[in-house]
Amino acid sequence: MTDRWTTPERVALRDAVAAYTRDQLAPHMDEWEDAGQLPRELHAQTAKAGYLGIGFDESVGGEGGDLIDISIVTEAIVENGGSTGLLASLFTHGIAVPHIVDSGNGDLIDRYVRPTLAGTMIGSLGVTEPGGGSNVAGITTRAVKDGDHYIVNGAKTFITSSVRADFVTTAVRTGDPGHGGISLLVIDTDTPGFTVSRSLRKMGWHCSDTGELAFDDVRVPAANLVGEENGGFYLVMQQFVTERLTLAVQSYATAQRALDLAVAYARERETFGRPLISRQVIRHKLVDMHRRTEAARALTRQAVERAQDSGDKADPQLILAAAMAKNQAVEAVEWVVSEAVQIHGGMGYMRESEIDRHYRDARILGIGGGATEVLNDLAAKLLGY
Repeated sequence: MTDRWTTPERVALRDAVAAYTRDQLAPHMDEWEDAGQLPRELHAQTAKAGYLGIGFDESVGGEGGDLIDISIVTEAIVENGGSTGLLASLFTHGIAVPHIVDSGNGDLIDRYVRPTLAGTMIGSLGVTEPGGGSNVAGITTRAVKDGDHYIVNGAKTFITSSVRADFVTTAVRTGDPGHGGISLLVIDTDTPGFTVSRSLRKMGWHCSDTGELAFDDVRVPAANLVGEENGGFYLVMQQFVTERLTLAVQSYATAQRALDLAVAYARERETFGRPLISRQVIRHKLVDMHRRTEAARALTRQAVERAQDSGDKADPQLILAAAMAKNQAVEAVEWVVSEAVQIHGGMGYMRESEIDRHYRDARILGIGGGATEVLNDLAAKLLGY
């Protein structure tokens, strides 16, 4: 008897994405890391292969599938030599267009969602501001109505894929202070007054371009409003459960890849005439790495299934499950990648080793999508503590 993650269709999906990763992605990781970004043509190539639009309904140009299918694609890419940085850049549309889809705006779906899922456009999500961090309700980038346009002024930072993006789904303040005055606007990056003021260099996710954005009297058509004016905060919040669960999957998948690399290295590396894996201390490390990875996988998959079955993204128990899963998986991956580097010894500190990339990339997972401390505080409130 199979579970929901190992149906014949999902086994076939996993195998196909794994093969695509080994053949088309993993061999180029070092090249893309050095370049600081992915080639634009990779988006169209991945769309043609049938993987870019997984998780989006066919009615909006996607490939169909659900959050479990998205998770399987994530696992297969990371566990076969890809990286979370690759996922962040190649699948940025996972945070850039869901709000547009949820709004049901056919015009915006045709202009932005369909070409993005086809790999001919690149979108990004602009929420975080300098000094703003996780405080979405406190954003200050302002959009003032002027006839059939909005005039946007302000700045965003840490925006994934924004250096290459064709549009940015941008959180702006259209009303009073607080969460009730926020709207979402789709802003074309070739609009006068929009600039990528800086391309940011990072500790990890080197193949994922990240930018700091400036808006100087940017005129945006009112037709580019996503949903209702002053209703943007809720659109952003509705996507946080999915984003956090996706990051949790990335975390345990990275832990699994780090474990696999550590086991392979321990089997081939000899110390004082014996394989490294013959040392009891190494075997115990590997067992602990395995245990923590499996625990994170189990908790996260349980939360993913809850999200798949719920249909209510505002369900407090679902929000709690996503927060707990992300923090558990982040804790696991941070410990596992550190132990994997230790097992590799000096080679683990070399840029030529794959584990070096995962060690650097893992550090952002406890920051993005809601910092660990923020999610712990959220969990405490939901638990009544």
